[in-house]
Amino acid sequence: MTRNRSLLAALALGLLSSTAASAGDVRIMWYSDGVEGEVFQDIVARFMKENPGINVIVDNVAYGVIKEQLPIQLEAGNGPDIVRATAIKDLSKHWLDLRPLVSDAAYWDENFGAHADWMRPDGSNQISGFMTQLTLTGGFANKTLFEQAGVAIPGKDATWDDWAKAASEVAKSQQIPFAMAIDRSGHRITGPNLSHGANYIGADGKPAPIDQGTKDFVTKFVGWTADGTMSKEVWVSAAGSTYRAAAEDFINGQLAFYYSGSWQVPNFATKIGSNFDWVATGSPCGPTACTGMPGGAALVAVKYTKNPQEVAKVMEYLAREDVVKEFSERTMFLPAHKGVVAKGNLDFKTEDQQVKAALNTFVAATATTSDVAQKLPGWRWSDTIYGALVTRVSQVVAGELPLDEAFARIDADIAAKVKDSGL
Repeated sequence: MTRNRSLLAALALGLLSSTAASAGDVRIMWYSDGVEGEVFQDIVARFMKENPGINVIVDNVAYGVIKEQLPIQLEAGNGPDIVRATAIKDLSKHWLDLRPLVSDAAYWDENFGAHADWMRPDGSNQISGFMTQLTLTGGFANKTLFEQAGVAIPGKDATWDDWAKAASEVAKSQQIPFAMAIDRSGHRITGPNLSHGANYIGADGKPAPIDQGTKDFVTKFVGWTADGTMSKEVWVSAAGSTYRAAAEDFINGQLAFYYSGSWQVPNFATKIGSNFDWVATGSPCGPTACTGMPGGAALVAVKYTKNPQEVAKVMEYLAREDVVKEFSERTMFLPAHKGVVAKGNLDFKTEDQQVKAALNTFVAATATTSDVAQKLPGWRWSDTIYGALVTRVSQVVAGELPLDEAFARIDADIAAKVKDSGL
């Protein structure tokens, strides 16, 4: 019955989700945080001019489609030929091994090898794809609001409590709806959890029970949503593990402090413009660390494709050093290509000094990323924990579940997923 429901759900998505059936067709499912979709489409158009026998179709979708509908398609043996995704470890069994298909596997190992484990099955040397960018979670402050309120922006070693106090003073002075917001995402609250001493990984490599570090920050976060310091609406406006960003609230000048990540920089550059001044802040500190969560999106090939040779040719073009460099410069993303990073001659296409300063802040913040945070992107159970966290914490914020019961249910949700996996 479950299998039949999955098949029906996948079929209901129609042509958008169907694997390319025509010879020479390559269908790419793509989502955007900012302007990267336009840049990507431009690069794909050039590829097709150089390779007239391959027709590349880019389906631009909302991130919710990638997060919620793509897994159903893949379980049904369906889906696009290539996809830009973030749950790259959790879905790794569905990715195509490009190693026997690409012309120079050593190039991929050398330039993308550092993050290859993030997107391939454990124990394999599979080439699944490459990271379109590296990301790091971190904060943003509305500098103009702080200045108008006469409140100093907390320094680089400031704690979450320091930020809550300062942002609350700004919110009260400037009469904005909320002092702070965090994206509705289990991944997004993981950085603060780790900074408070959390460790999701058990001694056996499987998920450990929710520990005191996680409980400490989640309790603090729930308290802030209750007293109005933290935006409650972001977390109660969706159900289950559905992602909801608070970017528009920050863009519209409704927040003093916003915790999201480096991928928002080009988005803010485009949409905020000269409306107000803003700065990237790095991650606030907890008792044990001042860490953000590394990660990013990957472009991966799907093993259910009917045109693997064409898929490999598209992927090789998009992974070329000059193409990666251009994509990074035009999107203002941090590149994940070793050769591009080593040469250090990136010319980000912006005259906005706020953007350049923000990118440099995120680069500097990578130095404080904790060891546990570095392990999580390549750990099999990360997305399982993120999903349980966001679902249950949202229920607490909405008043549907007591906090102690939420912690118990998070453990139960994760244990059920582990059991169902048979691992």
